[in-house]
Amino acid sequence: MFRQPIVKQTLNALFWLPIPIVLVQYFVTIKTINGRSMQPTLNPDSSKWRDVVLFDRFSIGTRGRWDREDIVALKSPIKPKTLLVKRIVALEGDIVKTLPPYPDTEVTIPPGHVWVEGDESFHTEDSNIFGPIPLALINAKLVYIVWPLDRSGPLRRPSLPVTKQGVPRGSIWRHEMAELERARSREARVTRAVRDPPRKMPL
Repeated sequence: MFRQPIVKQTLNALFWLPIPIVLVQYFVTIKTINGRSMQPTLNPDSSKWRDVVLFDRFSIGTRGRWDREDIVALKSPIKPKTLLVKRIVALEGDIVKTLPPYPDTEVTIPPGHVWVEGDESFHTEDSNIFGPIPLALINAKLVYIVWPLDRSGPLRRPSLPVTKQGVPRGSIWRHEMAELERARSREARVTRAVRDPPRKMPL
């Protein structure tokens, strides 16, 4: 008597099941950020919540190109079962000035590789430990902060904050200026490949 509705509901569920699987596998995925390695961009001390973010997987297959300052998810080259979230600092052909504990003061990024770092240099395992990573280890790009709501929105590149005349510069202005200074500091450590003309940071 009740078997037919149950069977119908089960079949409906099985019919729709592949859709979220395909979305996660090829298009987008939502993840919770753990740890401090990307502070203050992600999981800042000012927030009592862990960030929930949206990663774009579709661009890997369609665009096939990464930019400096992109925040990406990648498989750790030394712990293959661990997924890391880091920022791309240098691309192939670039020369990057490394940070401790990397043994060499400068590294030229080989073809098919990038240099990745955490924003919080004292709490991160990144290229300054394991060196340049193959592009094949990257599986997604962070594009949107979903949670918490007070910080939700698309992830934007650092830019010079704009203030209206007569309006005091508050905490948001200071936060944006700090982001810009960190981006300038990262860029100052990278000599770009000749084929890639420099992109000026905002003054």
